[in-house]
Amino acid sequence: MGFLDSNSSLMLEKSMGFLWAKQRAILDNITNAETPNYKPKVVTFEEDLKKRLEFAQNTDTPRRAVRKTLETTDFVVEEQLESTRMDDNGVNVTEQSAEMIRNAYQLQYVMRAISDDMTCLRTAIRGQ
Repeated sequence: MGFLDSNSSLMLEKSMGFLWAKQRAILDNITNAETPNYKPKVVTFEEDLKKRLEFAQNTDTPRRAVRKTLETTDFVVEEQLESTRMDDNGVNVTEQSAEMIRNAYQLQYVMRAISDDMTCLRTAIRGQ
């Protein structure tokens, strides 16, 4: 298994996909904050992945099991059915804005990790 197809690289790729999907869902939610009957979207990934990884660690071949877990686990976009407003819209703009900021920091962290990995790879290729 090489550097570019390692479990760490795959995890970064999955994390980036999840965070982008989450950012899109948050932006959709904020955009539709005044739309009657709109149900906010929620993107889940972390809890399911954590459970699957814990299970994979307890197998005979944990590396392969972790790899298979990373390849098969995907994020899920769901509608939140709870609504607290009279127009049946469930979007809390303040909450969504705070979540958008938190998500932006997470995206920044993942992009930095990818950038650091690529810098390390470039250094190895140059032989420095």
